Amino acid sequence: MNKALHIAGGIVAGLGSWGWAGLRVRPAPFAAPGQSATPDTIALPASLPAPVARFYRQTYGEQVPVIRSAVLSGRGRLRLSVINFPMRFRFIYEARRHFRSYFELTIFGAPVMRVNEHFVNGKFRQELPFGVEAGKPKIDHSAALRMWAEWVTWLPAMLLTDPQVRWEPLDATMALLVVPVGNEQERLVVRFDEATGKLQYVEAMKYKQSTDTTKTLWVNAVWFGERPWATFNVEQMVYNVPVDTSLAAKGP
Repeated sequence: MNKALHIAGGIVAGLGSWGWAGLRVRPAPFAAPGQSATPDTIALPASLPAPVARFYRQTYGEQVPVIRSAVLSGRGRLRLSVINFPMRFRFIYEARRHFRSYFELTIFGAPVMRVNEHFVNGKFRQELPFGVEAGKPKIDHSAALRMWAEWVTWLPAMLLTDPQVRWEPLDATMALLVVPVGNEQERLVVRFDEATGKLQYVEAMKYKQSTDTTKTLWVNAVWFGERPWATFNVEQMVYNVPVDTSLAAKGP
């Protein structure tokens, strides 16, 4: 990944003012993958910790949709080294704990770099223009925690229909989200705003590199001590449509 970042950054830097002008042009959004199917619903569980129940009621009311798959699409910006690229993205989730994410970084709206990521059966694979990263257990572990954190942020309904997921109380504004990762259980700390009840922070301890011997605090997809690397503006959510998270899937 570092090699790809340096090369992409070098290309834009070499283009000078023409390249910088291209970085101001937003790409077109991805085409819609279909139309959401009307979901079944379940009653909001009575056993949720107080801040969690408040959050779910604000998001869904007393009836929570049963989401078996979801496709989230949008645009934003992604920083590689000192270059802040426009991008468009698509996140694809299956309730069987698979996901795929696809990014296109653009200049003048045209793709100059594509990244295709898969998390299938507990294994993470990242396809870059200059190679593939896969087969690294610590990165697999981090990808699983990333998936659960994204569900909290964008698809909290999916958490309530998985019997291996549970919420544990901490205090009036925090709760623990207990999730399966491989054959183990991990805990994410989820913080809610005291005044509004809205989601504020999702925190986890994750491996940053495949060679790390200790974990690093990861808050809202940003490593402790680092600045945010991307902004994601979700513009479309489609639920319960056929999705492809397989390793053979290449495009958006």
